[in-house]
Amino acid sequence: MAGEVEAIRVGTAGWSLPRAVQEAFPGEGSHLARYARVFPGVEINSSFHRPHKPSIYARWAAATPESFRFAVKIPKTVTHVLRLAGTDDLLGAFMAEAEALGDRLDCLLVQLPPSLALDRDAAGRFFDVLRARWAGDLVLEPRHATWFTSDASAMLAAHRVGRVAADPVRAPGGDVTAGWPGIAYYRLHGSPRTYYSSYEPAYLDALADRIAAHRRAGIRCWCIFDNTASGAAAGNALELRRLLALRA
Repeated sequence: MAGEVEAIRVGTAGWSLPRAVQEAFPGEGSHLARYARVFPGVEINSSFHRPHKPSIYARWAAATPESFRFAVKIPKTVTHVLRLAGTDDLLGAFMAEAEALGDRLDCLLVQLPPSLALDRDAAGRFFDVLRARWAGDLVLEPRHATWFTSDASAMLAAHRVGRVAADPVRAPGGDVTAGWPGIAYYRLHGSPRTYYSSYEPAYLDALADRIAAHRRAGIRCWCIFDNTASGAAAGNALELRRLLALRA
């Protein structure tokens, strides 16, 4: 997909290669090296659960082509334990690790717990601190209804934060991107069974139309399949890439 690689990054959460689709990832090397020869980007989800040494991030970067990019998820100690408050030191430590990806680091993902309602002052302080450390693409996956309003979207846009379009949908409007209009990020966890269900052809076809519209508008876009528990993510991502190629 010449011309598409820079702006549209379709991939999965992690780079596991299920047996059913391994023939689509030929060649020698690690799973990441083989994955990166097919997909233009990946989401590092493990950073949510535990820190990784800078040397690990550097090794991952070295295993990928120059055009490949990573999205990295902010640790749960920041989002779920401290709930965005008093996170300066933790954010500093996280950035010192993740920045070892060098120019392969493209986007940061903040996922909030379902119980965390919008507090404009607290959110503003958090994004100010994070923006002081990171000027690249930044997206938020909130899951409380208070984040899905026009006022919340305006606040996110002011900090250059895109709101993730997620499936399953947690609140009205949660299936569309919002906030900062320069980035569109889709996180597809599988439905009806979260993390397991594969997406039907009609869903992927409609999704390809939406992403192709972002491409025509010159909007950078990520689409990450997180339905990895059954191995469906890689197959869905491959099919979406095929559908986007037909629309190129």
